[in-house]
This record gives sequence, structure tokens and C-alpha cells, in this order.
Amino acid sequence: MPMITDTLALEMACKRLARFDYVTIDTEFMRETTFYPKLCLIQLAGPDDSVIIDPLAPDLDLSSFLALMRNPDVTKVFHSGRQDIEILWHLDKCIPSPVFDTQIAAMVCGYGDSVSYEQLAHDLANAKIDKSSRFTDWSQRPLTEAQLSYAQSDVTFLRDVYKALLADLEKTRRRHWLDEEVLILTSPSTYELDPENAWQRLKGRVRKPKELAILIEVAALREREARSRDVPRGRVLKDDAMIDIAVSAPRSVEALGRLRSIPSGFERSRIGTELIECVERGLSRDPKALPLQVKAERRPYSGATVELLKVLLRIISDSERVASKILSTVDDLEAIASDDNADVHALHGWRREVFGQKALDLKHGKLAFAINNGKVIIFPR
Repeated sequence: MPMITDTLALEMACKRLARFDYVTIDTEFMRETTFYPKLCLIQLAGPDDSVIIDPLAPDLDLSSFLALMRNPDVTKVFHSGRQDIEILWHLDKCIPSPVFDTQIAAMVCGYGDSVSYEQLAHDLANAKIDKSSRFTDWSQRPLTEAQLSYAQSDVTFLRDVYKALLADLEKTRRRHWLDEEVLILTSPSTYELDPENAWQRLKGRVRKPKELAILIEVAALREREARSRDVPRGRVLKDDAMIDIAVSAPRSVEALGRLRSIPSGFERSRIGTELIECVERGLSRDPKALPLQVKAERRPYSGATVELLKVLLRIISDSERVASKILSTVDDLEAIASDDNADVHALHGWRREVFGQKALDLKHGKLAFAINNGKVIIFPR
């Protein structure tokens, strides 16, 4: 399949696709050596049309494509679309709308926590996808026929996957479950990460308020530096090194250099000096003013309580045919064990109706477990 490389051809293709009530979309990108993903290919398909766009073509104006992404009359169908939408956001502050994500829909429809596109294509479109081109360099030109065929299959089979999952959601009356998830996927705040919030990527790896305070400062420095140089975060400082700094709190470049996770000589660089400054700022923070209390400071709870909540989660996940991951996380369960009014997803919206209220009932002795014919069941007390 030839790629679209000029603006007029792209405008004509987007005009054709705008006639449909949905389009499937996928992108190929590279980000191994950059902070921001480098968009290398765009694939689109409607019910009876499909195109491949070369965003690296010189002088190609993507305005008509972006207008299609913003067209409120055309549903944009992705599979695991967060990275694709992130690319569009950085490209032109574009958030596609409306959006349907088949991975999220599959979780709601009982296909497990993170079912692959290949598995869904096999199960719902009777298709077998050749994955040999998945990890090729999409920035190279020309692309091979095998690469183009693989790229096209990412959107053509997605049509049948979408239709099957949509029918399932309508049948089970769970479409609104998906809509709540998509609100997060299509929120600009999902992609506008403030450097001051970069610590959240590693928040589970520190225990003390002092460590969290230092991590906040160090993570913000790394985020700003990676963005300004357009390099991966790990190229500036590895995650393990950040945790070591937060825990050890080195207050001199000599102390920084003694950490095993710090490369030799790094402590004498500009970043090394700035890291010491980060430690000092972190140590001077008021622990009571931290944006999040670390796990160690939650009200005490029984580990057995969390284990029982996990059993309940598994039972409800199986009985309702919905992935446990979308109902609740382990952090949610720990928060529920500590606080009946915890501000977690599991205690809001449809999740509370399906799982959250039952979790509270179990915690307070209103539900119990039993084994019947080899199967664990729950019943009211």
C-alpha cells in the first residue's frame, strides 16, 4: 500500500473518512533516544477504506488529519490509545473526541487485565497478525511491504474488534463504564505532567516523609532536564539512583559520589551539584505539607484484611466478567482497609456499586465467605 506523502492527498483521504461514524487509528513512533515520541507513521481505517500517512514526508501539512481527530461526529477507535493520544497532544495539543479504546472495553467485557490486540484480533476478527515487523525502525525510509502490511493490519482488523466489543457493551449495558474510563484517557491533565508531580511515577518506593520530600525535588529536576534536552528520563538519572538519593540524602558531592547507583564522576557535573541542592530543599520541606502521605503513615490495618479483599475482588471479577485491574488496584484495597472514606476509584461511580460497597461490607463483617462444591462464594451475614 502506498503511503500518503502530500497534503492534497491527505485532505482528500480525511474528507472520505469523515463520512463514517467511526475510524480506527494507530501510530508507529520511536522514543528510545528522545523524551518526546517521534511520530513515524499514522494508520487510519473506516468501514471500507484504509490509509497510511507518512508524517515524516517533507512539507506534509497534518491539519486535515488533526481536524478529523477533533471531529465530534466521528468516533476515534484506538487499542491501548494512551501513547497515541500523547503523541497527538504533543503534536498540536490535540485530544481526539469522541474516543473508544478497545483494550479498556475488553477489560470491561471480561477479556482480562491487559489483553493484547493480537489476541482480540484472533478471537473477535478471526485474524492472525504477523508480529515480525513490530520492533523495526519506523523512522527509516523506504518502509518494506511487510512493514506496511503490518501497520495496516493494526487498523483494519481493529474494525471488527470494535464492532464486537461495542455490541457486547450495549448488550450488557456497560457502555457507561467505558465512558468513565475514557474521560481519564482524554483529559489534557493526563498528558500535561507538571515536573512538580513527576515523583508520582516512583511514589511507592519510598516510605518516610523525608524520603518523599527529597524524591519530589529530584524527580522535578530530572523531568525538567530530560524535557529541555529531549532525552529519556533514564539518560539523565536512573530510577534506582533517584531512590538512593531520596533514602540516603547526600548533603555533599562527595557523599553523592559514594552511592553505588551514581556513575563515576557524575557528582562533579552540573546536575550533581543541583541534586545536592534538591536534597537540601527536600529536607527543609514541612512534612505536614507534603502532597501525599506515604503508605507507612496510613492508619494501621490488618494484612489479612487486604488478603480477604483480594479474594473478594477475584470473586466479583469472575462473576461479573470484568478485569480485576479495572475494578480496583492493590493500593485501593490497602486504602479501603485503612479508611472507609478513602478517595479511591473503587469507592466511586459504577465501581462502588459493583465492588466497593461489598468491600466495605466485608470489612465490617456484613459479608462472609464459604466454599461450596469447591467454589468460593460470598453471602450476607
